[in-house]
Amino acid sequence: MLDVELSLSRIPSQTIVCVGDLMLDQFVYGEVSRVSPEAPVPVIAVKREETTIGGAGNVACNIATLGAACVFVGVVGDDAAGQTLRDAFARHDGRVDARLVVDPERPTIRKLRFVSEHYSSHLLRADWERAAPVPEAIEDEILAQVDAVLPDAGAVVLSDYAKGVLTPRVVRGVIARAKALGKPVIVDPKGRDFAVYRGATLITPNRKELGEASRRPLADLDTVAVAAEELRRTAESDALLVTLSEEGMLLKEAGRSAVHVPAAPVRVRDVSGAGDTVVAVLALMLATEAGFEAAMRAANAAAAVVVGKRGTATVSVLELRSQLLPAAALASEEKIVFDHALLGERVAAWRKQGLRIGFTNGCFDILHPGHVRVLSQARAACDRLVVGLNSDASVKRLKGEGRPIQDVVARADVLAALEAVDLVAVFEEDTPIELIKRLRPNVLIKGSDYRVDQVVGHDVVASYGGEVVLVDLVPGHSTTGILKKSGQAPDRAGGPAVPDTMPG
Repeated sequence: MLDVELSLSRIPSQTIVCVGDLMLDQFVYGEVSRVSPEAPVPVIAVKREETTIGGAGNVACNIATLGAACVFVGVVGDDAAGQTLRDAFARHDGRVDARLVVDPERPTIRKLRFVSEHYSSHLLRADWERAAPVPEAIEDEILAQVDAVLPDAGAVVLSDYAKGVLTPRVVRGVIARAKALGKPVIVDPKGRDFAVYRGATLITPNRKELGEASRRPLADLDTVAVAAEELRRTAESDALLVTLSEEGMLLKEAGRSAVHVPAAPVRVRDVSGAGDTVVAVLALMLATEAGFEAAMRAANAAAAVVVGKRGTATVSVLELRSQLLPAAALASEEKIVFDHALLGERVAAWRKQGLRIGFTNGCFDILHPGHVRVLSQARAACDRLVVGLNSDASVKRLKGEGRPIQDVVARADVLAALEAVDLVAVFEEDTPIELIKRLRPNVLIKGSDYRVDQVVGHDVVASYGGEVVLVDLVPGHSTTGILKKSGQAPDRAGGPAVPDTMPG
């Protein structure tokens, strides 16, 4: 599992190949104050117009806005709308390499929307398109373009709007080529037959698409999870992620229980293109070697940003970080809790929002890269991370005379300054077992130098369906090791110095 901060820092170095149905999105915004005398229809007084890249092209725009590079392979007609799209891609500072195949037999897909600004609602949409499979010659050109760029890509996106570019032959060809090179393939699907995407790494239907493909009603999250697993098996994919609009997202990985994350509480202005943003972020996160769950959480945060904007929107890394790590906006002192009753109130508020609560603990005497790695990876496994911090008396009992090097206020301040940490809870006991019982976290996180059965509270968490996650450590980093190098390692209880057995 790669931590969120590291994944976000790696995004600018990624290149994603995106293949799919390209569209020109046009918006006419204005005010409606009367009905036409010519017919019983509203008259819109036009205030402004916008032209943007839509459809699968919006995936490429999101990738570019996040600072990465995208090679986009799509089809346009030999017309003015096609040239408009070429010019629009060129404005992305070289981050989008648009390899557009011209099909003279079809128009460039164009969608024109009339929007009332006062009511924030769409009044009318006009479409220009020919939704039919591209001919074999165009398929050959698409696959040739993919062959040319795939070796340098970190991941591949197939963005299917069922307009004819992603024919079964193109889909099978791209997936086979990507798998041969070990590249993850993320599919935004259309239609009822998910078998056409067989072998893809991750498939991302929305609730309606999943229901149609599984041919069953999806009344609740349990039935969504069952349908997701059935279709994941059918498509022989590693995972299937279902977008659930205001209910968030649900992830079903092979061999793991389904994981649900709620949608962030935001004011929804326009959902146009939100699915494209989700797919773009998923692809970038998987390209950085993040796990499926961390990728889902990042995509969920990105969706919360774009639905709060009008039109076909994108998200920046700064916006994504702010949404993904909200604790970064808090003052450090707001994140430190000595009163466990107050801690319980905050956690209860998070749980009411449906957020997944994570917990880890330690002495954190001299913060080092090993601590940062554990905390960052712990945050990637949950929505909110609580860090239990041993009091000074507790550290002294565990580590011996001369410890802690820093008092509890200093240690708490340093932890609270980390974006990965949402709350710091100080406890007096030698172990955090009472704190764990009070908080009832969904996930308990420790370093991989432990076995699951050695983690304090593992049985408590398992008793109510929680899980224990062991995260990788940075070799050669410990507080005791640092003190030994400085010649200041204190003996434990007057005896010989021994290695730490917990983060310290």
